Amino acid sequence: MAREECKALLDALNKATACYHHLVLTVGGSADSQNLREELQKTRQKAQELAVATRTQLTAALRDRGLGAEERAEFERLWVAFSGCLDLLEADMRRALALGTAFPLHAPRRPLVRTGVAGDSAGVAARALSVRSLRHEAEGNFDVDDLRQLEREILQVSEMIQEMEMKVNVPRWTVQARQTAGAELLSSASWERRPGGRK
Repeated sequence: MAREECKALLDALNKATACYHHLVLTVGGSADSQNLREELQKTRQKAQELAVATRTQLTAALRDRGLGAEERAEFERLWVAFSGCLDLLEADMRRALALGTAFPLHAPRRPLVRTGVAGDSAGVAARALSVRSLRHEAEGNFDVDDLRQLEREILQVSEMIQEMEMKVNVPRWTVQARQTAGAELLSSASWERRPGGRK
């Protein structure tokens, strides 16, 4: 079913975007390395692939005039979640560009930002990308080439966001949430009140 496929794609995009956000925060810190930059590139590319697939599915669904009101409302909620995810991805790509430019790999190996984080971040990227091992590509100008590519990809994501707004008119403020604000917090509190739960 189209709705289930859209939900699965959006869930995968959300995970890839969250992973990318986590990796971007380590650029320029003590865990920064060529491996990290390669993981950033692969995670970013995976997120963009998922974004294109999600956009295609959601656009087709929302342009279908035969959708019922309830089904349309569900696709509109997915659309709003998707556009929010793209906004976050674009913001993190811009942050990665700024940090990558400020902290080039060919600079002296003393980290300029002391984040307190040390060690390898490959586990996070591998989970998001479903990759068992990331191959180290030893290129002298990897970060310079990647930053140029990143600039082009930021423009592509910006264009995708603008194109989405032109193709499907779903103003974010018109979409109704299915739960009240903080409902997930209330569900754990209600568990505590049940018989056998903690008081």
